[in-house]
Amino acid sequence: MANATVASALPPLPAYETRPMPDLLPFISDFWLSLILPHIFYWAVSMTFHIIDVYDLFPQYRLHTPEEISQRNLASRYEVARDVVIEQMIQIATSAFLTLTEPRQQTGMEEYDVAVWATRVRLAQRALPSILGTLGLNAAAIAKNMAASHPLLAGALAGGHYPFLTTTLGDVTGTAVPAFATWELLVAKAIYWVLIPGFQLWVATCFLDTWQYFWHRAMHMNKWMYTHWHARHHRLYVPYAYGALYNHPVEGFVLDTLGAGLAYKVSLLSPRLGMLYFVFSTVKTVDDHCGYALPWDPLQRITSNNAAYHDIHHQSWGIKTNFSQPFFTIWDRWLGTMWQGDTKLKYERRGRGGGKSAGKVGSSSSSNGEEVNTETVKAK
Repeated sequence: MANATVASALPPLPAYETRPMPDLLPFISDFWLSLILPHIFYWAVSMTFHIIDVYDLFPQYRLHTPEEISQRNLASRYEVARDVVIEQMIQIATSAFLTLTEPRQQTGMEEYDVAVWATRVRLAQRALPSILGTLGLNAAAIAKNMAASHPLLAGALAGGHYPFLTTTLGDVTGTAVPAFATWELLVAKAIYWVLIPGFQLWVATCFLDTWQYFWHRAMHMNKWMYTHWHARHHRLYVPYAYGALYNHPVEGFVLDTLGAGLAYKVSLLSPRLGMLYFVFSTVKTVDDHCGYALPWDPLQRITSNNAAYHDIHHQSWGIKTNFSQPFFTIWDRWLGTMWQGDTKLKYERRGRGGGKSAGKVGSSSSSNGEEVNTETVKAK
């Protein structure tokens, strides 16, 4: 009777004791690391592209000529760098606030949490006999026939019945208790360490993409928001890497800082996972403004939202399209705001025209006064 009880019971959950998670690096706390790491990556990646740009290392992959950068852009490189630093200071302050509103990340529960998921895997197996029964299969008979040759598979078919899997408690009694199968623990670890973090990152990505699309589109459709906020970013007709965060402070806070912070909160990311997410989204934003279509750049190949895609939005003829950023293009596809047509002739015409055609772009008008505003800013 005791053996039957052991065989039908669930494996016990391990005891645990939590403690603060040690800092990732020994010479700096996670608090300060989370504040500065995205910006370290921002400037490291930006300067890499800047060196490529200055020394013209890959001219065949340029989206624009060096002359276009100097002749068409309405903001100096100093102005761009200055405003980027201002926005990064705002981001650091916001990140510090977010971090201080949360308890320090704990460790020590990992084995327990994996065991909880292994228990759920065991309980889910109890539905297998009924599922197979609806298909006209006798799970009990199949399990009996396979018990000798494939005991683990037979146990799963029998509804998670593994009477031969036992272990002893780590106390003085040495009591025999049920144990998990190796495959159950592997599945549980995959769920805990891969699937759940992956799902959280996916939720954060979808949230940020949605947030930025609709705010970005609104800043183009609303003349006041464009004139007072978003026009500054479009002073860069020819984007380059470290100009990725060249924005009005209000736009930078609403579009980037607040959007990423809410994505972090909504997706329930851990501080360590949040650090990874902020670094990745920062690098992706820089890459989207790098001005190069590099065939070996993995960030430009994982989705169609890349430097070439976003560069269209910075041109006068594409400014009302390609609002999606920084990851996917799904909202542009669904809502009909993706650029349609061949851009090759437009880019060739721009390259031949050089600085002469830039004046035409700056002085032309549009229905919401976008180009007029950028030229007004230049005149001031």
